[in-house]
Amino acid sequence: MNEKVKCLIIGGGPAGYTAAIYASRASLSPVLYEGPAPGGQLMTTTLVENFPGFPEGVDAFPLMEGMRAQAERFGASIRKAIIKEADLSSRPFHLKTSEGEEIEAESLIIATGACAKWLGLPSEAAYRGKGVSACATCDGFFYRKKTVAVVGGGDTACQEAAYLAGLCKKVYMIVRRDVLRASKAMQEKVMSCPNIEILWNCNTREILGDGESVTGASLLRNDGTVFDIEIDGFFVAIGHHPVSELFAPWVATNPEGYIVTEGKSSKTSLEGVFAAGDVQDPDYRQAVTAAASGCRAALDAERFLSEKR
Repeated sequence: MNEKVKCLIIGGGPAGYTAAIYASRASLSPVLYEGPAPGGQLMTTTLVENFPGFPEGVDAFPLMEGMRAQAERFGASIRKAIIKEADLSSRPFHLKTSEGEEIEAESLIIATGACAKWLGLPSEAAYRGKGVSACATCDGFFYRKKTVAVVGGGDTACQEAAYLAGLCKKVYMIVRRDVLRASKAMQEKVMSCPNIEILWNCNTREILGDGESVTGASLLRNDGTVFDIEIDGFFVAIGHHPVSELFAPWVATNPEGYIVTEGKSSKTSLEGVFAAGDVQDPDYRQAVTAAASGCRAALDAERFLSEKR
């Protein structure tokens, strides 16, 4: 027999947990499925220094555990299974978990997030959180007056490099071609920064370290030359991939796969379906903005259900 729920939330990051807090307090009895990565992308970092209310910073794990516990305190049912199938052709929406459980949902909040694209190097995985990062605004502060590298040649890479240039002694940009793919304005911005050095026609062979932290990177030029650079931090900025594939047949997405929402709301193109967090945000991708959008999604879902009643 199908489980019937008023509000189903998919995703266990700041957006999903915040949506569960607000939906619980609105007596929607939400059910939240955390998916494969409870805590979301935030769990790839350690100390979070830019979340409001923590003047000394807060470790990512207790921050997310606190959000989760707060949602449970108000009555949210939080589960560890993964939503594997979705049929949103009619309401109530029909979904199935990895455990074979079937759910009928009167409203749906998609908060599945976005995954950073990585280079795929073993050393990249080994030093993730120990000098390797995919978020300059999250982790750049740790490298004040130090030397870092940014991989990528698009707008994201240029934005990350420009941001880091305001904090760091030196910023290398590792670009695999002889041109930047970024917009003209972003190209001019990085070109005008005296402490940004662009390493053209280069690919990363390996990230170097002492076992505890990053110390350098081994690079390969297109002409076959191999050389090393000394760095303290390595930022991967080759893009993000929104986790929206399961819902793309039913809701509108942009060319990159981000779910499109209406104006300042969390409403998608399908009535009763709302999106929050990085799955619909290609621009900011911060824990605090994800949490705020989770709040909006719960409030939008509450209004929608109230109108339907």
